[in-house]
Amino acid sequence: MSDPTAAEAATFPFVAVTVQATGIHPASDRLLTLDAVAFDEEGRVGDDTHLVFNPGRDPGPRHMHGHEQGEFSQAPRFARHLRALDKLLDGRVLVLHDAPTAWGFIVAEARRAMTAAARANRNRNRRRRQRVGHVPRPEAIVDTLASARRQGDIPLDTRPAAVARLIGVDAEDPTASVERARLPEEDTSREQTQLIKELFFALRERGALAQVQPENLAADRFGLQRSVVRVDAENDAPAADNPGPYTASGGLKKGMEIAVADDVATDPDDIISAALDHGLSYVEKLSRQTSLVVSDAKAVGVELLGKAMHADRKRIPVLSVAEFERAVARLDVADS
Repeated sequence: MSDPTAAEAATFPFVAVTVQATGIHPASDRLLTLDAVAFDEEGRVGDDTHLVFNPGRDPGPRHMHGHEQGEFSQAPRFARHLRALDKLLDGRVLVLHDAPTAWGFIVAEARRAMTAAARANRNRNRRRRQRVGHVPRPEAIVDTLASARRQGDIPLDTRPAAVARLIGVDAEDPTASVERARLPEEDTSREQTQLIKELFFALRERGALAQVQPENLAADRFGLQRSVVRVDAENDAPAADNPGPYTASGGLKKGMEIAVADDVATDPDDIISAALDHGLSYVEKLSRQTSLVVSDAKAVGVELLGKAMHADRKRIPVLSVAEFERAVARLDVADS
């Protein structure tokens, strides 16, 4: 007999997901809501679900998530939904907006549930073993925010509606309003999930998507699901002592410490790998010792944000991807 779950995944091979959480770090914050819609190549919808979780802590003010605190205290814990979530996500292409964060929360919550079940199952007095499920196993993960950046669009506002409007997809103004705050959270989350689906089709039509296999991801120290290349690079010991900040006249030198901003129009792993191959060190968090930051914000004429903004304020040099590649090429010539 064929597996009905596999058959459903084959008919509707994609699933868009929206999440809300108590904060931005999966390692320390907790998931509050999850909305998901499975769909096919024509955009027809199959399975869908909307879940509210009890985070076991203060969920924060209502305007952040659209629920009264009592609604969370009466909701089930994530573990109660994990097996159903596995059936929905396994074998499908998972479409997320800001995948390191969204996938990070799904993985972190699944692992917490599995750890708690394993601890309970070690109690010899228990007659029935807990079976909560596994970390979901999507076929691949597509990040619509990263895809827009790879295609050369560097958004100042990274919310799905703002990115949609930036690339020409019809979407409502994402600016908060009293009217929107009165809408049920399930409605606004579903609207965002549907928009992520539309972003997926629009971005796929325009060019290459930022897509990764789940097995090539790992949690960084904040629980964000980054590439194994990126996580390992941050944990590696420096190849040499840091000679200090980058200068155009002095060029790159072995041991220099670099960071990569989110607003790069290429795969960050390519930049990180090139840096490591040339004896540079990679860091996620900026410090006074950071030699340079790679960002394409200035190159495309948008305001500096995040790492690029902090680097500029600390007078750390900010290079575009093209400028960094030219600096690497000069280092190759010097070494030859």
